[in-house]
Amino acid sequence: MNGAESLVRTLVKGGVDICFTNPGTSEMHFVAALDRVPGMRCVLGLFEGVVTGAADGYYRMKGTPASTLLHLGPGLANGLANLHNAKKAHSGIVNIVGQHAGYHIGYNAPLTSDIEGLARPMSSWVRTSPDAKSVAADGAAAIAAAKSSPAQIATLILPADTAWNEADGIAEVPAEKQRPSYSPQAVETAAKILRNDGSRTLLLMVGSALSEQGLALAQRIAGKTGCQVMGPTFRPRMARGRGRFSIDRIPYVIDQALPLLKDFRHIILVEANDPVAFFAYPNKPSLLKPEGCEVHRMTDWGENSVAALEALAGALHATAHDVKPQKLQELVQPTGALNFTTIAQAIAYAIPENAILIDESLTTGRGFFPPTAAAAPHDWIQNMGGSIGFSTPLSIGAAIACPDRKVMCMVGDGSAMYTIQSLWTQAREGLNIVTIVFANRIYQILRGEFDGVGAGEPGQRATDMLRLDRPTLDFVALAKGMGVPGRAVTNADEFNKALAEAVAEPGPRLIEVVM
Repeated sequence: MNGAESLVRTLVKGGVDICFTNPGTSEMHFVAALDRVPGMRCVLGLFEGVVTGAADGYYRMKGTPASTLLHLGPGLANGLANLHNAKKAHSGIVNIVGQHAGYHIGYNAPLTSDIEGLARPMSSWVRTSPDAKSVAADGAAAIAAAKSSPAQIATLILPADTAWNEADGIAEVPAEKQRPSYSPQAVETAAKILRNDGSRTLLLMVGSALSEQGLALAQRIAGKTGCQVMGPTFRPRMARGRGRFSIDRIPYVIDQALPLLKDFRHIILVEANDPVAFFAYPNKPSLLKPEGCEVHRMTDWGENSVAALEALAGALHATAHDVKPQKLQELVQPTGALNFTTIAQAIAYAIPENAILIDESLTTGRGFFPPTAAAAPHDWIQNMGGSIGFSTPLSIGAAIACPDRKVMCMVGDGSAMYTIQSLWTQAREGLNIVTIVFANRIYQILRGEFDGVGAGEPGQRATDMLRLDRPTLDFVALAKGMGVPGRAVTNADEFNKALAEAVAEPGPRLIEVVM
């Protein structure tokens, strides 16, 4: 077999059995190998940002890496924004990036670039295969890196001649290293703080701690000690809905976050980092914790936070009897005009059992958490890296990872245009995704940021750079052009009906919410 086939067979044997692709000339032998090797599902994306975002979504829901196939340096560069988001979320991905044949690179052909240099900022593992006989072993090492704890983005660069030349065969993927557990000393420190000063202590959790089991343990600890439990502003994945412990998140807006955190004297980090502002603003702090507040790390990314929380609950003698009942907003199907409140109510009412919600609603979605806490049990996914255009690609990977679950993707109109090609892949694959586009005809979050940084009152040229009009985007027409049925809604009653129909029907649907 050639190098390309040895790599595909190694990927499949190593448990990487899906490839999100946007190939070019240098990857054609890999494409041909995909034809010959059973067991690899191939999903085409019409833009590399769709490809990398889909791989991120797949990992977040399945917990195993997907592979991507990208064309040379420019193809990788097109996918870097969503690789940035994936890296911040600690998602495991194996990127296969084509390269010119080794003997051709010296001629400086138009697509020649420093692919390793492009890959390193968003990848924890980067390697260029030197020859065909090394390809399978390099692929196995990439899989091992992607499956490590914490997971990593691994980028394997495949020169064309290493793909077409004769290889040795399939490589064994190194055995997965045992997942790090947790520090008993860190748990005992946390227990001591909570015993002595529970009411002024914040348990700040992210990652595996926001699973249903982790939240249940945190609820016991909070009931026993009086501590507060919160999450960062954005989280890779979180269990929510009826029967699950509903926690607040640190507000995005600094002026809202500071008073919320001002009374804490201790913050215990469970995979989370120190609370910091998303951006710098004149005369406002970067750190959101109050002066004199001590920060203590209980677990880091990749450690077993559920086991640590279980040990902490045990040390505190916190049991199910300590759980305090939560008062949640009642589910209401709204009527009348569309506004932030009625939109949130309609979505909360419509969420089906075991749904996956992918949230890139930015300005519109800041008030979604309270009403959706009482919705049917679901998983909530957000953007950890802040690079917009992540939600529609991520919904592809989530839907493929969990084909029996409905995916609801909530996105602003500005963000949706970054990776609008996702709709085509949703249609081609027949994925059960409801895409909800909030069409306020403006980069509303940027309008708020303009004020937040004290840039003054925007004039005509500044306003033109923030508005999405002249012409107005027609998302229903855009969806139809890519094979996705869509409809626009202008009031809450229309929105309720559109949501009910979209949730009930198989395949992709789009709803444009005209604000």
